[in-house]
Amino acid sequence: MKFVVFAFLLISMPMLILAQSVSDPHFVVRLEDPLYPAKDGPLILYDQYHHNAFTIGGQFKGFADVVQAEGYQLQNHNASIDRKVLSKAKIFVTVNALSHPSDWDLPNASIFNENETEALYRWVHEEGGGLFIITDQMPGAGAVGRLAERFGFNVINGVTYHKDGQAELFNRKIGNLLPSAVTDREGHTVNQLRCWGGSGFIPPEEAEVFSVLGDAYRIYLPSKTKDMERAIQPDIPYISGRNIANGALLKCGNGRVCIFADASPFTALLKGINSKKQGMNHPDAGDHVKLLRNILRWLNQQ
Repeated sequence: MKFVVFAFLLISMPMLILAQSVSDPHFVVRLEDPLYPAKDGPLILYDQYHHNAFTIGGQFKGFADVVQAEGYQLQNHNASIDRKVLSKAKIFVTVNALSHPSDWDLPNASIFNENETEALYRWVHEEGGGLFIITDQMPGAGAVGRLAERFGFNVINGVTYHKDGQAELFNRKIGNLLPSAVTDREGHTVNQLRCWGGSGFIPPEEAEVFSVLGDAYRIYLPSKTKDMERAIQPDIPYISGRNIANGALLKCGNGRVCIFADASPFTALLKGINSKKQGMNHPDAGDHVKLLRNILRWLNQQ
């Protein structure tokens, strides 16, 4: 059976990153055991249709570098999603899809219309497609709400905040990184992740959760993007991160779904006037390339 993968990627704080971040030119990917060493892997179509601000030659180049080093083929796509389009590729990636190119205050309507959502669901469930949703904080989480809900995930259109203000680490010692098919792949174990904001979601019961927020986090629920530009104000409502996941796997019919609620771990940026590293290039993120490879292989049933 043909296996097809849809990857949905949404970067953290798109407004601020666009203004302050660039792809790290010193981030180099070298893989000793690529899945497709002859560079003849399945085609990945990269979405440039849904107000996507990030390109594979720009701020998501780090992601593209890993994908191409693994031996997949990668190509931009600038059209609506339908079954005919999906049949051409095993992987479909959309990064930083937004409800509106510039108006990010609530409400954040779904950018995927009903026809696209149903096409994706049927493609995954019936044809064995794989869906990779990497969503992020408001307004991005709202833009993917309908799509995620079709697969049973309730994405929270908010902003995560680590209550002690420290680095957002997820590892075995803390207990917020859990055993799973993508963290415990033989020879490619993932022991730690680092995040930079994002959101969370409530998964369906049958999902396999591999990272959780927990009591150390709050998810703030601002109504305007200006409320996120500076320090979180005390009058912004929030919920506890308890029982809220930010990474999970789901087998859906003949296909598979992976969802992660922060996009920064899957790129490599230099941020701000001091060019601080953010993403796969950060010292705390030594396992991020392995995680991305593991997720793609799991979705690709390899």
